[in-house]
Amino acid sequence: MRRGLLLPTLRNQIPLRFPNTNPRRILRRSSMAPPPILSLALPSETGRVLSIQSHTVQGYVGNKSAVFPLQLLGYDVDPINSVQFSNHTGYPSFRGQVLDGEQLWDLIEGLAANDLLFYTHLLTGYIGSVSFLNTILKVVERLRSINPALIYVCDPVMGDEGKLYVPQELVSVHREKVVPVASMLTPNQFEAELLTGLRITSEQDGLAACNILHAAGPPKVVITSMQIADKLLLIGSHQKKKGHPPEQFKIVIPKIPAYFTGTGDLMTALLLGWSNKYPDNLERASEIAVSSLQVICLSYSTIAFPFCFYIS
Repeated sequence: MRRGLLLPTLRNQIPLRFPNTNPRRILRRSSMAPPPILSLALPSETGRVLSIQSHTVQGYVGNKSAVFPLQLLGYDVDPINSVQFSNHTGYPSFRGQVLDGEQLWDLIEGLAANDLLFYTHLLTGYIGSVSFLNTILKVVERLRSINPALIYVCDPVMGDEGKLYVPQELVSVHREKVVPVASMLTPNQFEAELLTGLRITSEQDGLAACNILHAAGPPKVVITSMQIADKLLLIGSHQKKKGHPPEQFKIVIPKIPAYFTGTGDLMTALLLGWSNKYPDNLERASEIAVSSLQVICLSYSTIAFPFCFYIS
């Protein structure tokens, strides 16, 4: 792993110059152009990400797993915490606050009031209520009214290994409303089954599930983890033109015998970051994302569990 990586800083950018105008004057601009202040600081070849995910005081899940890696890749990231908990919900207890849809929209309106809603990417993860998810859909519409080229990367966090850990009604909202507006979808095996109604027991089933999701909307689909027999796989699919056969691939993921949380959130963030750098090569972006995640997990497991061994 490289050392000495620095966060991007705006101090190395062009100095900000504020126009000599009445601050109450409403500036009219093209819907495609970022506000003049932000356009000076917009990272080249990356972008500005609005990340709406969970947050924990202790541990790394949601935004705590996603924001820093994206910043290291050169992105400007604005996080909105859908929940703020003391720790992740795998512990015996947790405390904290849950943001509702009205509060989310209030934050969006606050950004809009100051012309701060120009984003190149929207990233969403764990959403715990239907009202909040419906507000996310409003956010997508609002952001695309400002930047029609907005890329929406959705990690439809609903469950894993056959267990649903969100209300059942969220499944249909994801399937019927969220999937059609997503640019990239990153479900795990169980979530892909929920979204497609297809039981995934083979590589071909995974590829078929990707085709079903393409037909519903997103041109890029990555099933981030599939357990097939004794293999852990990633299945990716990129439909570059609607109605045309997608480019599909698989990556065999080496297993690390340790327990981790937040890896799915980190994986989706890495996929966003690298797929933007390789927009026409989802396989390459996925390879880099997987290898990055492997290095991080392996480094942690050898520090925390020095007697763990690597399973290939």
